[in-house]
Amino acid sequence: MRFNGTEGEAIELAKAAAWTANYRKAGAADTAKSHFFGTQIIQSLLEQEGCVGIRMYYALDDDRKKQLILIGVDESGNDLESGLVADRSVVCPPDCGTDGTLSR
Repeated sequence: MRFNGTEGEAIELAKAAAWTANYRKAGAADTAKSHFFGTQIIQSLLEQEGCVGIRMYYALDDDRKKQLILIGVDESGNDLESGLVADRSVVCPPDCGTDGTLSR
């Protein structure tokens, strides 16, 4: 499969809220609801030569807590393994911000 950077699409907030609620109802309420990455690390990933997007891997850290690993991807769908790999997001909970529609 060839990637061109247009993959993915917008969805309505109501659908996103229903899906995040499904996740919590499925028994995931005691785990991470979300992960926050700042613009600097995301821009650094996207600015890598040949990068057309970002792939996110689910992971468990050494304490068995849910994490996301981000890596740039080229047009052939290959991870840019010789480039930047991102982790250390801000995890919700405990750092959830205000009570938004997706976190209720």
